[in-house]
Amino acid sequence: MQNFGIKEALKTLGVNNSNLGTSTGKKWLRTKGKSIVSYSPADGKVIGRVQTTDARAFEKVMQQAQQAFVAWRLVPAPKRGEVVRQIGEALRKNKEALGKLVSYEMGKSYQEGLGEVQEMIDICDFAVGLSRQLNGLTMHSERPSHRMYEQYHPLGVVGIISAFNFPVAVWSWNSMIAWVCGDVCIWKPSEKTPLCSIACQHIVAKVFAKNNVPEGVSCIVNGDYQVGQMICENENIPLVSATGSVRMGKAVGKTVSERLGRALLELGGNNAIIISEHANLDMAIRGALFGAVGTAGQRCTTTRRLIVQENVYEEVKQRLKSAYAKLSIGNPLDQNNHVGPLIDTLAVKAYRNALQKVKQEGGKMVVNGGVLKGKGFESGCYVKPAIAEVKNDFEIVQQETFAPILYLIKYKTIEEAIAIQNGVKQGLSSAIMTSNLQEAERFLSHAGSDCGIANVNIGTSGAEIGGAFGGEKETGGGRESGSDSWKVYMRRQTNTINYGTNLPLAQGIKFDI
Repeated sequence: MQNFGIKEALKTLGVNNSNLGTSTGKKWLRTKGKSIVSYSPADGKVIGRVQTTDARAFEKVMQQAQQAFVAWRLVPAPKRGEVVRQIGEALRKNKEALGKLVSYEMGKSYQEGLGEVQEMIDICDFAVGLSRQLNGLTMHSERPSHRMYEQYHPLGVVGIISAFNFPVAVWSWNSMIAWVCGDVCIWKPSEKTPLCSIACQHIVAKVFAKNNVPEGVSCIVNGDYQVGQMICENENIPLVSATGSVRMGKAVGKTVSERLGRALLELGGNNAIIISEHANLDMAIRGALFGAVGTAGQRCTTTRRLIVQENVYEEVKQRLKSAYAKLSIGNPLDQNNHVGPLIDTLAVKAYRNALQKVKQEGGKMVVNGGVLKGKGFESGCYVKPAIAEVKNDFEIVQQETFAPILYLIKYKTIEEAIAIQNGVKQGLSSAIMTSNLQEAERFLSHAGSDCGIANVNIGTSGAEIGGAFGGEKETGGGRESGSDSWKVYMRRQTNTINYGTNLPLAQGIKFDI
């Protein structure tokens, strides 16, 4: 592994102090859009600037993407997969540099930054295999001398709106799958992490140029919600995949549905781990700790509620207090630190408001929070991970606060625990820690967790790309990444072929003249 400094990483990735933020691949478009300044939450310093996309530039991008789709859809899927394979190789070569940029611009630890790039590499590998498995079904026809089957065709232009907390991985989940499916992509990254998109586009553009991929297969548009609105309102974008808050997802879903487009939504999570009296507490504490404080609580799969059986409640509480006392908070590029900063001071304000609300509603602090100040914390974005004893019906517990605040809730029976777990509006990730087979199976049954992800003896945070990722209820119902989630990026067609000399009608209908 190369020991990149941040300056070397930026240079390697082609990111500079002033970047054009609109691209159709090799081409970068000058616009009249305002400039976004990217500050690192690690030290508060300016990393660089990005010129945002205006309406005129967006139309140029859209035209180029549509033109590219006409050609790209005709490239055989395994050939498209070969291009994605090469992207995976390019990401391997740039893993350390891109991981460092992710860490510095977003604020997650360098190890988590490397892990995010590894997710990109993994989805490339998955997509390569998928490129030879875009299979439909063959069905038996009720009519003689007829054959029925279904096939999947490329869908068109896919709009991708991603969030700051995973500034590169979620884009890759969508784009790599979309590309092997024959689609083209227009990506609007978070305005809080725009430089990561510039770096990714440079990496992909080199691979595309080497393979004569049409200009417009990979496009990026930078800006705020107004640029996202352009994507959502455009009738020539049949699918919009959006990751972010529930509030944002509702706006995207409404706009896209009004034009009868497809919206793939992966939104908020209010995730819980149930710790049974039959749990291996060493495993349970480890899973809860990383789930609660990893990425400073800024994952959609972050563990926010810990539902603990009353017989082990006090031991779990004391062990967590001890573990939290050992956490090292500081610059995410220093691998000795466990917890980095929140993304910005607005996130810090939300964190402080949530802690105040806990106290107002009668919660009891187990580990006090607070904003860190002084040397090393000049950005104003560093906070202490906190733990509070609460009741599940507290208003603040029902909400998702994107910060390292963990709520402890006591339960008696497994039925009560599952009811508490399900008693929130979000439905992304869930877990139970138990060695009791009946409890584990109940948790995974129809009467168990109502989330899109349900785990046994692992935490809520961290998902492999082989499984479809997403959740139910206010999480949006969308699925990204693995399994058969590729089907949303394609249009399904049912085909019936009559190889006989008569024309019988279905359902035995008689229509003789």
